[in-house]
Amino acid sequence: MKSFKKIATVAGAALLVAGLAACGNGGSKDAKGGKSGGKSDTTTLLMYQVGDKPENYDELMGIANKRIKEKIDVEIDLQYIGWGDWDQKMSTIIASGENYDISFASNYVSNAQKGAYADLTELAPDHAKEAYDQLDESYIKGNLVDDKLYAFPVKGNVYGQQMLTFNKQYVDKYKLNVDDINSYADAEKVLMEFHKKEPNIAAFAIGQNFKVSGDYDYPLGKDYPFAIKLDDEKNPKIINQYEDKDMMENLKTYRKWYEAGIIPTDAATNTTGFPLEGNTWFMREETQGPMDYGDTVLTNAAGQPIVSRAITKPYRTTAQAQMANFTVSNVSKNKEKSVEFLGLLNSDPELLNGLVWGVEGKAWEKSGDNKIKLLDGYKPNQHMAAWNTGNNMLLYTQDTLSDDLVKERDKKIEESIVSPTLGFNFKTDSVKTELTNIANIMSRYKDSINTGSVDPEENVAKMSKDLEKAGWSKVQEEMQKQLDEFLKK
Repeated sequence: MKSFKKIATVAGAALLVAGLAACGNGGSKDAKGGKSGGKSDTTTLLMYQVGDKPENYDELMGIANKRIKEKIDVEIDLQYIGWGDWDQKMSTIIASGENYDISFASNYVSNAQKGAYADLTELAPDHAKEAYDQLDESYIKGNLVDDKLYAFPVKGNVYGQQMLTFNKQYVDKYKLNVDDINSYADAEKVLMEFHKKEPNIAAFAIGQNFKVSGDYDYPLGKDYPFAIKLDDEKNPKIINQYEDKDMMENLKTYRKWYEAGIIPTDAATNTTGFPLEGNTWFMREETQGPMDYGDTVLTNAAGQPIVSRAITKPYRTTAQAQMANFTVSNVSKNKEKSVEFLGLLNSDPELLNGLVWGVEGKAWEKSGDNKIKLLDGYKPNQHMAAWNTGNNMLLYTQDTLSDDLVKERDKKIEESIVSPTLGFNFKTDSVKTELTNIANIMSRYKDSINTGSVDPEENVAKMSKDLEKAGWSKVQEEMQKQLDEFLKK
């Protein structure tokens, strides 16, 4: 996973953030009839996933496809697209009408409204009933677009918090205190201290596409300058988050850090990232939720101790509900089989645990009904990530994970805050031209502003003027109108 992409809630009963991944093209293959001398009725589904391909992909998928074929007579052709290429490649695939079956959602609401994804409102409960019935209501409500469901969400972290995550080996080595950090500003002291000790290691490891966080919900995602401030529950308003005073203070902090060398000088253009398991970073930003069991999941992923501090509240938001969605292409010739496979992936413990934990007997072994012991063969890049693979409640937990942590998980879920705007999805039909223009403007400004590479006050002012010319006010007015109507319901 890239640090600047965050481990988007590395959800899961302990697992890794190896991240499913992807690349490749090709059409959906329905292998019926086929080879000389024999006949196969097995359907092969073409599936796109985001992230980095596991090193033992062939072994993992060989085992998985055997199980899938036995259960539903389907095989999966899983192709990976890296984070840096994901949005552009999936946009091209969708625009070209390429015949594929399943994909990790790309710009979910926008593409659903454009007709790119199949309507699963009836297909999901009919062909994936067991998995569908296990979904928290927040996932359904948060993924309705024009009152229809176009995604099968991964049941993982039903709420999310942004965390500042520290490489504990450096915390211990230099006796740094991170216990009282609750905001970006609070982290400044330890960052400065670390930078003096290790000037050649990224004190705050961020890169291109990183976004400064706050207690906001984003109706169109963080790439757009439209947000709802979540602490204003009685009267939610659509704002440009970059103009909000709290966000501006954080941006000023980032600028100070950039000038002090805390943030890498190439942060606005760096697409390589900083491996979680490496020693090239001191602090990074991650998303965590209840299925991460505190820092258990990140520590597993890193292969070294990790310690984190929350800087946002535990909200159930629309964005969190849409964190890891799988969609079925509207051009797929295998819609029912695709949904059936998603149902299996999210209801079959043997299939899911084999993908998320790795090869049984090499990476792990059972130590109880729902407990496992990690073996020496458990490696960071030899399994798939829980957060964007399948139902995290099916995942076995490590034998080192106490029952108290599981109870704490359930308590945190119960106490999490439901956003007043959960389920609000903006209908973009009347402002598509304006949104295209706004997206083009944001592509010029957002990376440099969010990484502290430029003066925020000066550049946010310039950006706001350009956004106004592009139609920001028109979009804001329409979005506010729709939000007010949503809240009345």
